[in-house]
Amino acid sequence: MAEQNYPIYGEITGPIVMIGFGSIGRGTLPLIERHFKFDKSRMVVIEPRNDEAELLARHGVRHIQAHVTKDNYKELLKPLLTEGEGQGFCVNLSVDISSVDLMKLCRKHDVLYIDTVVEPWHGFYFDKDKDNAARTNYALRETMRKEKFKSPGGATAVSTCGANPGMVSWFVKQALINLANEIGVKYDEPSQDDREGWAKLMKKLGVKGVHIAERDTQRTKHPKPLNVFWNTWSVEGFISEGLQPAELGWGTNEKWMPKTAKKFKKGHKSAIYLEQAGANTRVRSWCPTPGPQYGFLVTHNEAISIAEYFTVHDKDGDVNYRPTCHYAYHPSNDAVISLHEMFGNGGNAQPVLHVLNEDELEDGVDELGVLLYGHEKNAYWYGSRLSLEETRKLAPYQNATGLQVTSAVLAGMVWAFENPRSGIVEADEMDYKRCLEVQMPYLGPVEGHYTNWTPLDGRPGLFPEDLDHSDPWQFRNILVR
Repeated sequence: MAEQNYPIYGEITGPIVMIGFGSIGRGTLPLIERHFKFDKSRMVVIEPRNDEAELLARHGVRHIQAHVTKDNYKELLKPLLTEGEGQGFCVNLSVDISSVDLMKLCRKHDVLYIDTVVEPWHGFYFDKDKDNAARTNYALRETMRKEKFKSPGGATAVSTCGANPGMVSWFVKQALINLANEIGVKYDEPSQDDREGWAKLMKKLGVKGVHIAERDTQRTKHPKPLNVFWNTWSVEGFISEGLQPAELGWGTNEKWMPKTAKKFKKGHKSAIYLEQAGANTRVRSWCPTPGPQYGFLVTHNEAISIAEYFTVHDKDGDVNYRPTCHYAYHPSNDAVISLHEMFGNGGNAQPVLHVLNEDELEDGVDELGVLLYGHEKNAYWYGSRLSLEETRKLAPYQNATGLQVTSAVLAGMVWAFENPRSGIVEADEMDYKRCLEVQMPYLGPVEGHYTNWTPLDGRPGLFPEDLDHSDPWQFRNILVR
């Protein structure tokens, strides 16, 4: 990898504590080294496994091999976060550790914080004593929102800032601007803090909904063996969210609900969930390379936050407009096979869980973007088409999927560093231009594509289907039943 001068975004004057060192931690470390000044002796990685000890030693980073638990997290982390002078930074890339509890601890001690998911303590995802509503990302997000409104202001804590959730919220805003210019709608671009202005712009453009439309075509050098779950990012994370109920932001244009659909009784009520596993629920969507495709409706924080953020209320406070929003994810072929094996075995995961690294993959692209649909131009996809080949040139220790996440973590860190007293924020509330400016060098081709495809197209017509021909973009037509 050729040496080059990378922009330095500032100096982190306190300790850096990275919690978790899986595939995303490995990839984030060199980006932090490239783009921040900091005292290497004040950086520590907490990771219970020891398989990356050699890599950490090579980078001169201290490793504490320990499990962070509900019982020990304060005792373990407080001394590390507050040691010495300056403002520290906690980079939480873990699983099974409560994001909200870590966020509270960091903010109490004026430490900057970032994570990629609202993660619960161990046991939440598979707790049979909880009903499905309690196991949703909606419920997890409500715990974060409760803390946000309870303790406004203070040290910045960036919640759920990876590729998705995270980067895709910035893509939505850029896509809206591109679409407005293409259609020729007159508008004044809303400011970062003008949520209502952004929501009214989306409504004005006639957007009925947003798919987080992704296709991962990365291929392995050798076939996947039986009884192993292969994925291009955290297997534990994918299985956990895949076994949660399918969730989606529920738009005002929808006329029909599946029989398995349930509404939430508390909170902002901008979403619904289905009484079925997200990674076993298919939807019709579109990406530039494959065109029409099936995706899995896996629950993600951005489906809920985007739907809420772009809600328009009337003068009486009633909802006047809201887009439907959900994930439509086609993972790598090996991950699809792994899911089929897992669900075929009663939803029990394989005994071996493995993240495919850049050396095990042959080629391919992670095509991740947002599909804004239902407007005058029908549908518009905007996103990153990052290849494995380009990833190898841009940054070490990661595949294309990983770099889309780690570069978003970097962008979120930069924004937090530059806005250190912003309290708890989600990607939707951040300056999308600044964040994409930091991230773009790592995303490969970032492109917009229009399509005339709708979910009513390409059906063989061999069997009767219960469709809504009056509106192609109804969820009734998108859900595979």
